Amino acid sequence: METLEIKIAHLEYLCDQLNMVIIDQGKRLARLENELRGITSSVQEIEMERVRNTNVKPPHYQ
Repeated sequence: METLEIKIAHLEYLCDQLNMVIIDQGKRLARLENELRGITSSVQEIEMERVRNTNVKPPHYQ
């Protein structure tokens, strides 16, 4: 019976540790998603500026 209790205690500890890893991974994922949104937005702005600069009207159209 004592062996079973030890195994259960070990499994509970392991479960708690894995839970902490999952929580940490979720936080990291959220942070990376926010960073990706910021980078995507910056790239889109740069691309729009590039398009605007390459589509300049000739002087006789202005």
